[in-house]
Amino acid sequence: MAEPAEEAPPALRHAEEVMGTVFSFDVRGGDPDTVRAALEEAVAQLHRVEAVFSTYRDDSQISRLARGELTVEECDEEVAEVLGLGAEAQRISDGWFSTRYEGRLDPTGIVKGWAAERAALRLTEAGASGVSVNGGGDVQLCGVPGSHRPWRIGVSDPLRPGALAAVVSAAGADELAVATSGTAERGAHIVDPRTGRPAVTDLLAVTVVGPRLTWVDAWATAAFAMGSRAGLDWLESLPDVEGLLVTAGDEVRCTGGLARRLGCKI
Repeated sequence: MAEPAEEAPPALRHAEEVMGTVFSFDVRGGDPDTVRAALEEAVAQLHRVEAVFSTYRDDSQISRLARGELTVEECDEEVAEVLGLGAEAQRISDGWFSTRYEGRLDPTGIVKGWAAERAALRLTEAGASGVSVNGGGDVQLCGVPGSHRPWRIGVSDPLRPGALAAVVSAAGADELAVATSGTAERGAHIVDPRTGRPAVTDLLAVTVVGPRLTWVDAWATAAFAMGSRAGLDWLESLPDVEGLLVTAGDEVRCTGGLARRLGCKI
């Protein structure tokens, strides 16, 4: 007689409109009261991040810093942390990632991934056995949703609305993040930091997979600006990072180790 399948931990789900998008939480396991309290803290933290880093609010610390009304030392400590991460991303990408937009300080390209990753880690610290935080399509995964059941994330096909280009599996990984940059959802919004103009690229979308969303979100943006050939070569050079690039000519290019992360292809 087959043994009965283990029940999956109950799911705590929540969606929050913040930072100009929707953050979706799927949290499994842990003490319900403790995890719910941690979720409330994580959501409050996202709103605080928005208040500090929003470039649309004249009174945000990042806007005041850009105008020279504050110094970094006078800002909350998270500002120095995020700017430091942005500087590191710029160094590693040889300038293809930048925390400036149209000549103005704008760390938006790293803030969302950093905030989602931090929220996921807060829930893990509270005892959750599985966490998925999806910030506008970029996802940080921790743990597992159930016994012998990995998290799986669908990657949208930029040429076929509603279809998937691939499914990424987090099997065997305690932490995995998936981020996509491209023109399908928001149009030509990615700027070549070397020219200050929209990136001229043969790509429609770049999806990057790695342990931490802070970095894979930045790497997806940088690789998109580089174009398919240089972007693929650069992603191949990064440790613990894989990428899937879709060109305007409907060509799919992948890093060498991506196949082990694909649950299936469409």
